[in-house]
Amino acid sequence: MAPHSLQDEGPTDLEQQLDDNEIRPPSPPPMSAAPPRLLVIGAGSRGRTYARCSLQSSNGVIAAIAEPDDYKREDFGRKFIWGKTTPPPDGASFRDWREYVSWETNRRERQKSGEAVPEGVDAAFICVRDEMHHDVIMALAPLGLHIMCEKPLATTLDDCTNIYRTLAPLQTTKVFSIGHVMRYSPHNMMLRKLLLEENAIGDILSVHHTEPVGFWHFSHSYVRGNWRKESITAPSLLTKSCHDIDILLWLMCSPAPGSDAPEHLPTSVTSSGSLQFFRKSRKPKAAGNATNCLSCPAENECLYSSKRIYVGSKHSGLETGNIRWPISIVLPDIESFGSDTDKAKTALLSKLAEDYDESTPQEVIDSRNWFGRCVFESDNDVCDEQVVVMTWDDDPLPSSAASAKDALGARGAKQATFHMIAQTRKQCQRYTYVYGTEGEIYADSKTITIEDFRTGETKTYKPKLESLGHGGGDHGLTRQFVLAVDRVKNGGWKAENAQREFIGCSLEEIIRSHAMVFAAEEARRDGKTVDWKTWWDSNVGTM
Repeated sequence: MAPHSLQDEGPTDLEQQLDDNEIRPPSPPPMSAAPPRLLVIGAGSRGRTYARCSLQSSNGVIAAIAEPDDYKREDFGRKFIWGKTTPPPDGASFRDWREYVSWETNRRERQKSGEAVPEGVDAAFICVRDEMHHDVIMALAPLGLHIMCEKPLATTLDDCTNIYRTLAPLQTTKVFSIGHVMRYSPHNMMLRKLLLEENAIGDILSVHHTEPVGFWHFSHSYVRGNWRKESITAPSLLTKSCHDIDILLWLMCSPAPGSDAPEHLPTSVTSSGSLQFFRKSRKPKAAGNATNCLSCPAENECLYSSKRIYVGSKHSGLETGNIRWPISIVLPDIESFGSDTDKAKTALLSKLAEDYDESTPQEVIDSRNWFGRCVFESDNDVCDEQVVVMTWDDDPLPSSAASAKDALGARGAKQATFHMIAQTRKQCQRYTYVYGTEGEIYADSKTITIEDFRTGETKTYKPKLESLGHGGGDHGLTRQFVLAVDRVKNGGWKAENAQREFIGCSLEEIIRSHAMVFAAEEARRDGKTVDWKTWWDSNVGTM
């Protein structure tokens, strides 16, 4: 489960004030007689987000939770499943995904023998740590569940392709979705429509897309948090930015909706980047030998002080009244303190005081987060800045020549540049420049502005954004996945049709965008240009 910022998560309810271009998520579709029953694996921020979106915008029912942390599991269950009922109903609460698989296997055996058993689930949201995705998917696949896996799909290319080859034969009966929520936001859907259907700027020539992670957000997730070490999880290009690469391929490879033309595949990829800032050589001299913020003489002046970030009033600390991300990541039971802020602060500071030294076993260091650790003394190694450049050559189709404006038929040479940068004030508020043959577009998180070379006019669009999570992407993805499951379960649809109509992203596209990340990483590490077709044939092969 890759990290998301507070802005990405969205508020806990629907009572917030809305901006002019924000709307409430749509009401849930009508409930079927046997609505899809949903299992959430992982009660962290993403698991809770998908549960909330399911209740608010889908026609599914949250039926079970699998989570090892007792407080998280019980709190999730009370809020989304069993309310004040004690104990939870049979089949609603599991300590982890393995316990669920064992219970479900046994339930089916009991059912076959004629025993009355609790109703099972139809689909699962996988929201555990990234490095666990592969094993969970492989365990669920034989159970025949529909699956939505939080991005990234897996942390190695081999695991991604193994998942593909396991799930591909099941596509006739089951749908599969990935947490590429950016595809489902009204903003990005409008941008794609303007580019591919309305040809608002002619043929695309170049795209420059930036993800500003945010200076303290990066320190939380990628210096102190779960995603700090490539050896434990994966490169930051995968854990943070794989859906940015997916969006670029969605805009640059895919034909316009309704077209049966093949994808315009890339020619090459290059990449550069490194860990530039969060390393010991950047440590302020005034900090001396301190390794923990709470004992550091320079703490008051440090932008990355854990006390400043998690306790103070400058960002989203406890003193702002926030008890959600990132506070709830540091102290999962923060809500248990209720209105007693002093006790919550004491518990939070105690957590931040935890540290390690030379005597601490490496497996202990690797097994957990150290949110009070000095960002310049951490064991992080993932890039805090990276650029990826993908190119496309001319690839005209003979059949398109008659209807196209020129001989290339919108399949001319082009390139896309992606920039991920940690040191920004903006926090995950992506922005994109698109340059075409007849105009250019600037798109930020809320607006799309077109400069039309033909007319000289400037036109600005403000898509109505659903106000929760990724500009409505969280709700959109959840709603579409559950609708696909419902159509297969209750509407007699073939899974392939539901996948295409509601999810709109094939298993092949999922593998392609992840493969592009791994190819870019190879290019960065080896300082070379990767030929896409040669690399694909060698590392992925026939799908």
